[in-house]
Amino acid sequence: MNQTLLNLDLSGKTALVCGGSKGIGKASAAILASMGAQVTVLARTEDTLYNVVAALEHSYPNGHTYIVASDSLPETLKAVENHVNNHGGFHILVNNTAGPAGGQLGESTVGQLMQAFENHVLYAHSLLQILRGKMTVDRWGRIINIISTSVKQPIEGLGVSNTIRGAMASWAKTVATELAPYGITVNNVLPGATSTERLAAIVERKAQVEQSTVEEVARRLQEEIPLGRFAAPEEIASAVGFLASPAASYITGTSILVDGGRTRSLS
Repeated sequence: MNQTLLNLDLSGKTALVCGGSKGIGKASAAILASMGAQVTVLARTEDTLYNVVAALEHSYPNGHTYIVASDSLPETLKAVENHVNNHGGFHILVNNTAGPAGGQLGESTVGQLMQAFENHVLYAHSLLQILRGKMTVDRWGRIINIISTSVKQPIEGLGVSNTIRGAMASWAKTVATELAPYGITVNNVLPGATSTERLAAIVERKAQVEQSTVEEVARRLQEEIPLGRFAAPEEIASAVGFLASPAASYITGTSILVDGGRTRSLS
């Protein structure tokens, strides 16, 4: 009897992981490298990027490299364009940008909304314009956006983030339809509470507002999660790796929750 194996092999594929110096981005870079992809990580701090690439090369040698760029859209685009011109394009793009600061939406300024829109939607769209050429020619591409569970259920106290994450999901759904004929899939990973620097900052801010302890706030947040704990970055990265793989070739235009069951929404 023939047996169909789950194909997770990314040998010969190239990946660009934004925000790849820490947290979910760093874990995603490691997962993709372990699957055989040649990985380029993008972030602001060169020393940190150097260490990330050194670790990747030590465990999964494959000519991994990095791009130094700030959060500024023009600077990032120039850096990526230079890399593509000198080294070629990418088959896989992982959009992973730190979320906007917390706060009530009604108290947020138009400027804050505009900045968040640029950092997420315009950033992803601009990278797509640079990178889609190689994906289209090769008839193979993966665009994976790290967003938030707020796409399914808004999160209290993250008004700007809720708004922009929803816009990002709509962008992804639209381009997924447009790019499908070229063998390019576009999907979103929606992480729940994950043990990253951002979660630590959110917990600390919440503790200050409530005049509570960090430990108490963390305990209450974990009680809201059916699995009873925060995710490790590697658990979110595993979803990224699967969506990037040949095994996920028929999955596009969707948002996948990786939140330990916290989100109550059915759709």
